[in-house]
Amino acid sequence: MLMEFTSFTVQQWQRVIFKMGFPRKRQAWVVISSLAVFFCVTLVFNNQVRKVLNSSMLLDNMDLSEGYGLRKLLEDQEAKIERLRSEGMEQRLPQCIIIGVRKCGTRALLEFLDLHPQIRIADMEMHFFNNDENYEKGYDWYRKYMPFSFPSDITIEKTPRYFISESAAERIRKFNSSAKLIVIFRNPTTRVISDYTQVYQNKLERNKSIDRFEDLVISERTGRVNTGYKAVRISMYYYHMTKWLHFFERDQIHVVNGDNLIDNPLEEIRKVETFLGLQNLVTESNVYFNETRGFFCMQSDDKQQHCLGAKKGRKHPAIDPIIVKKMNNFYRPYNKKLFQMIGQKFDWD
Repeated sequence: MLMEFTSFTVQQWQRVIFKMGFPRKRQAWVVISSLAVFFCVTLVFNNQVRKVLNSSMLLDNMDLSEGYGLRKLLEDQEAKIERLRSEGMEQRLPQCIIIGVRKCGTRALLEFLDLHPQIRIADMEMHFFNNDENYEKGYDWYRKYMPFSFPSDITIEKTPRYFISESAAERIRKFNSSAKLIVIFRNPTTRVISDYTQVYQNKLERNKSIDRFEDLVISERTGRVNTGYKAVRISMYYYHMTKWLHFFERDQIHVVNGDNLIDNPLEEIRKVETFLGLQNLVTESNVYFNETRGFFCMQSDDKQQHCLGAKKGRKHPAIDPIIVKKMNNFYRPYNKKLFQMIGQKFDWD
């Protein structure tokens, strides 16, 4: 029925409404209201179709806004699915999950790994293991959002919020006790600043006010670092990591140096490839420094270049050095415990 609704043209709807015999003023009101509903339903439905098709990597370059028949589009996608399945490809549950950390480079890492011919990535952050409503939909629902892959491929899903979730670690353990996990850490103070920058810009775009960084990270009452601020707590990696090592062995969790990922992405990518048991097939030719953006971007084997979106790599605001020093001092003991726990040390001082 929805397809029949969306296949009506504007003129067809006008004729239907006018034939109902409404007074002229009501006709105009009904036309406007109906068109509003029409466009809203079409937009929502097309967006949902686009999400589903994108998750299966089947949309390619089709544009629903160019009048491509929705029924024909779905028929073509069904044909593609059958062709992929005949070639041995299926939508498989992920064998590897990037669990965090927010604002440490998870999207960049995922995009770089997508250059590997044996890695298939889920485009969406699924929030499956940390969201009760999603989790209750079951593994079959989760699988529907995974890309098509060959049996020898590795499917990777990324949801940074898993790292700080109270339920995700245990649920992933139940889902796949041999799963491989990836977590990215960067300088905790820098991560808080990056977190604040993103929230600040998002609120600025919506004309919403936000407190100054200093007012959020430093308690006015005590003058100490404010652990009531969520961004501060996220950077206390030691506490969150304790939970993950309760459910998984250390060799199941690969730790990426987020600061080095910015400066030398290829080095970190090769470590992940090795962790996943794959050949080092992402090479120097796949990584280039974009002078305009100021960070490394991706280049496929056929020379197609791709950088992260404009909202990535934002310039951080200038922060009072005294505040930065206070934050560094606050995180130092937690960092020391983390280094001992994971057997790795980062230069965060």
